Order: sequence, then C-alpha cells, then structure tokens
Amino acid sequence: MAKTFSSSVTAVPHIQIPKAGQRYLALDVLRGLTIALMIVVNTPGSWETIYAPFRHAEWHGFTVTDLVFPTFLFVVGNAMSFSLRKMEQQETSVFLSKVLKRTALIFLIGLFLNAYPFITFTDGAYALKDFSALRIMGVLQRIALCYGLGALIIYFLKIRGAIVFSVLALLGYWAIMYFMGAHPEPYSLPNNAALKFDLSLLPEKNLYKGYGIPFDPEGLLSTLPAIVNVIMGYLAGVYIQKKGNTQATVKNLCIAGFLAITVGAFWDGVFPINKPIWTSSYVLHTVGLDLVILSALMLFIEVAKIRNWTYFFEVFGRNPLFIYAMSGILVKTMSLIRIGDAGLQGWIYQHGFTPWLEGKNASLLFAISYMLVLWLIGYWMDRRKIYLKV
Repeated sequence: MAKTFSSSVTAVPHIQIPKAGQRYLALDVLRGLTIALMIVVNTPGSWETIYAPFRHAEWHGFTVTDLVFPTFLFVVGNAMSFSLRKMEQQETSVFLSKVLKRTALIFLIGLFLNAYPFITFTDGAYALKDFSALRIMGVLQRIALCYGLGALIIYFLKIRGAIVFSVLALLGYWAIMYFMGAHPEPYSLPNNAALKFDLSLLPEKNLYKGYGIPFDPEGLLSTLPAIVNVIMGYLAGVYIQKKGNTQATVKNLCIAGFLAITVGAFWDGVFPINKPIWTSSYVLHTVGLDLVILSALMLFIEVAKIRNWTYFFEVFGRNPLFIYAMSGILVKTMSLIRIGDAGLQGWIYQHGFTPWLEGKNASLLFAISYMLVLWLIGYWMDRRKIYLKV
C-alpha cells in the first residue's frame, strides 16, 4: 500500500496549477536541478581537487556554485505564490501559527544537522562534540528565516508593499554595508558590517570558521537581502499564474531576467557581487539568472511539451528537504566509520576512484556518484508515493 507521510508544515510545498490541478513541472525540475547541483558541490571526493566552477568564489566574484543557494530561495518563493493563495483565506491567527511553526521547524532541523553526528573522531578516539560551540546559523536556518519573514511581508504588505520592501532592503543593505563597514575596504572579510552585526549578537565560537576568522556567510544581517530572493520568486510565480504558460510569459520573464542581470552588473562596480555577504548586486544577478533559467525550462517543458528528460530531476524535487538533509547525514556518518586511518568516505574515494582516475576527475565522479545514490533513495520513495513534507 502506498503511503504518504506529511505534517502540516510545508517549506517547499508540492505545486498545483489552479486551473488544471496539475503539478507545476517546471518548478519541480528547477528545484530538482538545484538539489542535484547542491549535492555535487557539497560532496567532492577531495576538497583539494575541484574544478573551478564547483568552488565558491573566494570573496568577490561569482561561479555556478554561487547560484545554488539563492536559486533554492527563489524556488521557495515561487512555491509560496501557490501556498499563500490558501493561507490568505484563513484567519490571521491561523496563518501566523502555520508560518511560525514552519519557520521554527526548518530552523531546528538546520540546528540538528549542524550538531549531527554529535560525536567527533580526534586523536584516534571518539569524543562527544562540544555543543557550546555549535554553529547557530546555516543553510536551512537562512531558508527558515527568509521563508518566514518573506511570508509575513507578502501577507501583510501585499504585492506592492513587497516590491517596495525589496527595493528599500537592497538599497538599505548597501547603505548599512558602506557606512557601517570599516573603510577603506568596507566590503572586505574583516571589515564588513555583517560580521560586526553578527558578533554583536552571537559569540565567536558559534559562527562559521571556514574563512579563517569567525564569520558566518549565512549570518543574521545578510539574511535581509536574501529575503528579496524569496520575494522575487513569489512575484515570478504570481505572474506565471496570471499570464499562463505561454510564449509571451516566457519572453517577459526572460527579459526581466536580463534586466536584473544588467542592473546587477552595473551595481557590481560599486557594491561587488559577493555571496558570503550576500550583496544587493548578488541578489539581482542571481534573481536574473533564475528568471532566465525558469523561462527556459517553461519553454521546453510547458510550451514545447518536451518532457521525456524531466523525471530524473522530478525525483529530487519531490522530496527536496529530506534528500538535502540525508546528503549531509550520510557523508557525516561515513566520516565516523573508520577503516585504518581514514573514514569510510575517504576510503571509498581512495580505493574506488583514484586508482583509475586522477585529481579533479576522480573528485567530480565521486560527487556525481554520491548524488546518484541519493537519487536512488528519492526514486524508491517516489515509486512508493512517500513524500516527506516539512
């Protein structure tokens, strides 16, 4: 018997086109593409040997990897354009309860993933992790805050107010980063205002350490412009519902995308495109790319009806949060299983990939193979109609 497991909480709900009741396939595919690429860039065989496009830009700049996270936020907003249609007809208290529950649950799942696997392996022995130094923020935590705040803004301020908020948020964030950062380099790693703000609220030990100093790329202040990625996804979804899956819709979305990219490119000259501090130019650049990609998917899938290639990505798109969480849990678990001096992940990479491939090719193939393992899990769930909604 097919089973569907769900709660009343849906961060990225399954989408239905109101008229036909069909799934919004282009959104499913975009979501699946994002999850697949996220897994590949997060789990190379070796962090020492990675092709440049699969690395984040070191600071200012942009690679395809820097598109993954904002695209997920864009998709959350796009999906919200459908789910809020139902919520808007409910009492405000019911709406607030649902949104706050969703926000809190996604945030807590993110904290759980930061804490997992609760133990470490150092100096040849297992030891309990120091939870006092647990990183507070993270990918799911930012998704939770952007979803919750974005839903509140759209619900109470409506579309026009959400647009005004977006403009003010991007301009205001630029002003904060410029005037509150330390000159002459207010957008540098040690001098940026986002770091100062986070340190005023969070202890250093609870911030991300991957940049050599305590600095969180999913910090609190830089969440402000990230909300705009969600709102822009919402507006795109509303526009598609209003205009339909037509060539004119595709053309207009594509034009809007190129305009956003162009404005972002001009803004880059004074407020550089930068993912770690999530600059306003980065928001426009990524929203523009997402609009172009979404319009291309709509052209092939919805207009031309070329759909024989989509199922692979639909599998990822139907259980996105579960597959994302499982991708982190599995690789962390493998690192604790020791075979000699190496964890299971390293042992598989060294013995299964490096003997017949070298460097970057071996590392990339490991990442793709790991992504395919997770796809098989998603495929098994989809065949049994198991969809875990959060």
